[in-house]
Amino acid sequence: MKYRLPVTPDSPVDAPPKPKIAAVVFNPTKVNEEKLRASVATTQASEGWGETVWFETSEADPGELVARQAVALGVDVVLAVGGDGTVRAVATALRATGIALALVPSGTGNLLARNLGLALDDLPGSVRTAFTGDVRPIDVGALEIRRESGARESFIFLVMAGIGLDAQMIANTDPELKRRVGWVAYVDAIRKSLRDTDQLTVRYNLDRQGNRSAQVHTVLIGNCGSLPGNIVLLPDAEVDDGLFDIVALRPEGLSGWVQIWAKIVWENGILRRSQVGRKLISLSREVRTLRYLKGRELTLRLEKPEEFELDGDSFGKLVALRAVVDPLALIIRVPATAVID
Repeated sequence: MKYRLPVTPDSPVDAPPKPKIAAVVFNPTKVNEEKLRASVATTQASEGWGETVWFETSEADPGELVARQAVALGVDVVLAVGGDGTVRAVATALRATGIALALVPSGTGNLLARNLGLALDDLPGSVRTAFTGDVRPIDVGALEIRRESGARESFIFLVMAGIGLDAQMIANTDPELKRRVGWVAYVDAIRKSLRDTDQLTVRYNLDRQGNRSAQVHTVLIGNCGSLPGNIVLLPDAEVDDGLFDIVALRPEGLSGWVQIWAKIVWENGILRRSQVGRKLISLSREVRTLRYLKGRELTLRLEKPEEFELDGDSFGKLVALRAVVDPLALIIRVPATAVID
């Protein structure tokens, strides 16, 4: 005789599947909260998800601490609604957790969204992607820095880390002007930064191949290559190749800046888009004012404290840094690929 276990209301076979849960981490100064909540509620209901949990960023917490609370709750996706600072803060908490990050761009730069080809001004579409999209793992830049005081700090970046003129420009940007006119505010910052003609003397070691020294105006360590205005600074950068693309700018006078501008705007932005253009680039001479490198680990030491920036935000001054690639450590929600029958 065969026996069957009695089926009770609490039996696993009768338990409905647990609904997925989303969390929203939003910067209240950069989003219409009413429209955001309405869009999330509509999509959440239509896709059969559970009740979304909500967290506001603050001046004291740009998003990392509240995102860690979301991780502790076991959510399935976290929507980062704000600018590049909000995205970086949330990504810091989600790194290596397996929980997906969904971008709802609401800032002036939106650097990661631009590099991933995501919509920048489509709130319903961005929210829909958060609940229904595919996943794309990307690399994360892990940065350890040393201040002049000897204090050490750790950060991540998703797009670029920079020292020198690039970081000075961002440090010189008026926050109120940036809020009102967006990236146009950087024009005034560039004017202020170009007054400083001092070069940086750096000692660096790429992938532990030995120490070298150089004099530069700017060093940029890139996980992605594009900036606003369709400026392609690092044309070979890929967000998921396990490598940094590094560029050192070392112009000598006005002609050097003209060479750099021609390289970035003409070659990287226009010629690379066609097969004929790429052939012309291969025949051209290397621009001495730009030096490109690739690697997985970079240590760099400076003679004196210099400004540094991460993903377009200023973080003060450092005297040394170590940057390493954390391959495919962050999962991003991207629009679902259409299936053609």
